[in-house]
Amino acid sequence: MRPETVYSRREVSVNPVVFRRASVLTMDAADRLLTDTDVLVENGKIAAIGARLEAPHAREIDASLHLLMPGLVNGHVHSPANFLKGALDDAPLEMFMLYEVPPLAAAPESPKLCRLRTLLGAAEMLKLGVTSVHDDAFFNPLPTPETIDAVMQAYADAGIRASVSLDQPNVVEYDKYPFLKELLPADLRRHMECAPRQDDAELLGLYADFIARWHGAAEGRLRCSVSCSAPQRVTIPYFEALTELSARHDIPFIIHILETRLQRVLGQEKYGKSLVRYVHDLGLLDERKLVVHAVWIDDQDIALLAQSGCTVAHNPISNLKLGSGVMRWRALRDAGVPICLGSDEAAVDDTANMWGVAKAAGLIHKIADPEWTRWPRAGEVLHDLLVGGARGMGLAGKTGRIEPGYAADLVLVDLDTIAFTPLNDIRRQLVFCETGSSVTLTMVDGRVVYEDGRLTTIDEAALRAEIREIMAEYGEVLAETRRQADRLAPFYREMYRQTLRRPVGMNRWVGTHEEED
Repeated sequence: MRPETVYSRREVSVNPVVFRRASVLTMDAADRLLTDTDVLVENGKIAAIGARLEAPHAREIDASLHLLMPGLVNGHVHSPANFLKGALDDAPLEMFMLYEVPPLAAAPESPKLCRLRTLLGAAEMLKLGVTSVHDDAFFNPLPTPETIDAVMQAYADAGIRASVSLDQPNVVEYDKYPFLKELLPADLRRHMECAPRQDDAELLGLYADFIARWHGAAEGRLRCSVSCSAPQRVTIPYFEALTELSARHDIPFIIHILETRLQRVLGQEKYGKSLVRYVHDLGLLDERKLVVHAVWIDDQDIALLAQSGCTVAHNPISNLKLGSGVMRWRALRDAGVPICLGSDEAAVDDTANMWGVAKAAGLIHKIADPEWTRWPRAGEVLHDLLVGGARGMGLAGKTGRIEPGYAADLVLVDLDTIAFTPLNDIRRQLVFCETGSSVTLTMVDGRVVYEDGRLTTIDEAALRAEIREIMAEYGEVLAETRRQADRLAPFYREMYRQTLRRPVGMNRWVGTHEEED
C-alpha cells in the first residue's frame, strides 16, 4: 500500500516577489489594462503596482510577453464528485442525482477517499489558474468529523484558497420531490424512511465544530460557509438555524433554487408558490445567500433576488449537460443581481476548467435571445468570473482584483501562444480563445503553487497512482450504487414525466414552445 501522504514536503516560497514588465488586467473599478508594469507582492498581498519598482530583496519574475491577472474563482463546485468525471449517462438532474447521491446508501465513506478526491480537484484547478474554490461538499450518506477534516486538510495541503460548506439534506428522500411518495411501492418508501439521516441538532453540532476548527485556518486561506442544499431538502427549523449561523459569522449560505423545471412544479404542488417566493416568505432570503442555478425563475423571482442582495452562481456547462435550461443571465444582471461562475461538479462538467465555463457563459445566452445587443460581452463574463466569484465567496474587497492591499491570488498567462497570436483584444481572447494551456504560474496568498508545468505543493504522480489504487475498491461502491438506483429509476422516470404534464407558464429550453412568461 502506498503511503497516504501524497503532497510534497517542499517548502513553498513566501518571500517577496516582483513581476517585471507585465501586462496587467487589474479588474479594478476602472477596469484598467496596464502594460509594461511591475507588481510587487509582499506578505501575501499586492504591495505596489508601477513602473520599475524598487524591490532589492524580492524574487524577480520576468513577465514580459505575459499577462498578470487575478486568479480564477470556481464559484460553485461539489468536490465529492471529483472521481465521477465521465462516470454517468446524461440525464435530467433528478435522474442523475439518483445515480450520484444514492438515497439508499448506508456505508460511510472513508477519510482517505475524501482526502484524495479533494486533492485531485485542487490539483486540476491550480494548474488551470483557479486560485479560489467555493466547495459545497456533500457526504454519502452522512458527514463525520473525520471526513470533514479530510476535505479541509486536503485544501490546506494543496495551497488553494477554499470556502467549504456541509451540504446535507435532512428530510426523507421522497419529500424532496413532487408525486414520488405516491409512486413508490410501500417497501421502497420504508427503505427511504429508514435510510441514515441526521436531525437538526446533530447537523448543527457538526457545523459548530467545523467552524471552530476550520474557519480562518491556514492563515485565513480556508473559510467555512453553510449550506442547506436546497430549501425543499431540509426542515424549516434547520433552515432557520443555518441562516442565523450565516449571519452570526457573516459567512455565505449556499442554496440551490429552481435549477430544473421539476423544481418549479414542486413549488407549485407543495408550497403553492415558486421556491424563491417560498424562501422569501420564510424571511430567509438575504444578502449572504449564494443562490445556485436559478434557471426556472420568473420576473417576480428576479425582483425578490435583487431586493435581497444575494449572489447567483451560474453553471452554464452543468445546465447544458443535465438539460436544465438557459438561465436568464441578462435579466438578472439588469436587475442588479451579482453573478459568479461555477463548474458545478466533475460528474456534470467532467472538468474544473473555468476557462471553458467562461466561454460557455459567453455563448449559451446567444441562442436564448435574438436581441444581440443583450448578449454577454467578454468584459462582463470576466467580471462574473473574477469579481463576482470573490463576492459569492464572501471575499469582496479582498480578492478578485489587482490592487494594493488585495490578496496576491494571481495567474501569469503566456501571451506568446497560439491563443493570443495575433493579439487583437485581450478580454475577448481570454474568454473565447484560452483553454488554460497558456497558464505558466499560479500564486495563492503570495505563494507560488504552480510554475512551469509543475505543482509545488502536490506530488501529482503519486496522487494519481494512489487514486488508481483506491478506485479498485471504490468501483465496487459505485456498482452497488447503480444497482440501488436501478431499483428506483422507473419511479423517478414516471415522476419526471408527470411534471412535464404540469404547465409552469415559462420555457427555459431552446427550441420548445411552452408559453413564455
